[in-house]
Amino acid sequence: MTRVVPLHLWGAKTGSFFFIIFSLILFSISSLNPSLLEGARTKTTDLFGPVLSAVNRPFFRAAEYVRAVSGVASLQAENARLLQENDRLRDWYQTALTLQEENENLQKLLNIKIEPAHRFVSAHIIADSGNSFAKSLLVLAGSESGVESGQAVLAGDGLVGRIIESGRKTARILLLTDMNSRIPVLIPGMEQRAILAGNNSDIPTLLHLPPEIKIEEGARVITSGHGGLFPYGLPVGRVIKAEDGTFAIQPYAVIDRVNMVRIINKADDYNLIPAQGQALP
Repeated sequence: MTRVVPLHLWGAKTGSFFFIIFSLILFSISSLNPSLLEGARTKTTDLFGPVLSAVNRPFFRAAEYVRAVSGVASLQAENARLLQENDRLRDWYQTALTLQEENENLQKLLNIKIEPAHRFVSAHIIADSGNSFAKSLLVLAGSESGVESGQAVLAGDGLVGRIIESGRKTARILLLTDMNSRIPVLIPGMEQRAILAGNNSDIPTLLHLPPEIKIEEGARVITSGHGGLFPYGLPVGRVIKAEDGTFAIQPYAVIDRVNMVRIINKADDYNLIPAQGQALP
């Protein structure tokens, strides 16, 4: 006996089938050519960015409250430690003032041109977005705030990544831990340059080092400024030795706890600024 399928059930099944096919087509296009849908994706994030921010705000505050309550037991010991550290920092502060004065006098003597301090835009994280980039964040700041692709992004004590997409009100950050991330870095003191390569873990690796190089664990790593991608001297992290014997970086910033970032404005190329009385060719 032939079973008759009601028209509304047949329509529901057919609609689901076409929706699945359409989703697979969009997924394939996004995977093969991410830039093709970049405009639509950016407009979508601009549209829903404020909504995501409003929805996530109570969760961020709840998480901060839980962290605050869980740390009450250790506050007394931490307070004593901070008092001792504060005394040491007061001594260092006086030393730093003396060195700053000496440095300024030397700069005037040598007529050195110093880069101005970096300008930045502060922004809240509104989502941990999943797309072609495995490690990225969405921030509530876009071109209206001066945010543009390629700008460096810092949080807490160090670099977290760079802007890869910017809409009018939102932007996407590619984290330095993502496998697509490559950042020129420098190890001060030994003046060794390298490339910091993300690998989708919490500890990105250092590439293009000499085979027999010896680097002390804990050595500081900063951006080198090569290629004009980032300004020189942004703090990145400290050197650690991986289990396979290669060198890696422990970032200064605790990336999985970031909820606010500073987006650094691109600096001018000071090598192209003419001296007084001179003009560019």
